[in-house]
Amino acid sequence: MKHKKVKVVGLTGGIGSGKSTVAKMFTKLEVPIYIADDEAKKLMHEDVEVKNQIIALLGEDAYLNDQLNRTYIADIVFNDKKLLEKLNAIVHPAVANHFLSWKNKQKSNYVIKEAAILFENGGYKKCDFTILVTAPEEIRINRVIKRDRTTKSKVLERLKNQWADTEKIPLADFVIKNTDLEKTWLQVNKIHNKLIL
Repeated sequence: MKHKKVKVVGLTGGIGSGKSTVAKMFTKLEVPIYIADDEAKKLMHEDVEVKNQIIALLGEDAYLNDQLNRTYIADIVFNDKKLLEKLNAIVHPAVANHFLSWKNKQKSNYVIKEAAILFENGGYKKCDFTILVTAPEEIRINRVIKRDRTTKSKVLERLKNQWADTEKIPLADFVIKNTDLEKTWLQVNKIHNKLIL
């Protein structure tokens, strides 16, 4: 019997758009979800090869008591695009390999790979379909302020590092407008029914 190809559906959305909320809705439909950012963090902690490469790139201070020193890393890479690119060049391939072995163990029609920067780094090209979660900027800013207990200027700073929805929409196969949870749930169901065919 020929093994059925599992479709890969990329799920993304700018900060505060609610992509995690949407991912949870797909979980309720028993769709396996791979959260790339969480897995990247795990690999940076647990994969010896990844760890050694990060230390070689950013120095011993990249880890504190064997834990990733986030503040230190964020401080140096966010102001240095070249360093950020080099860090991503270590982490992204490791995540891509990890995702493939995870995907091959799944038995569903499709899996969802949730990633914050799916379009920005060209990751969408490796997906069969892509879903973009959107919400008006004002709503997104307020969600992040509440969630991260941060300030509006800090959220705007983070928004600047991401593509605008207008750049992502043409690349997405499905767009979910996430302002009303009931309507979002209807959109998720509709997409799910198309994807299981």
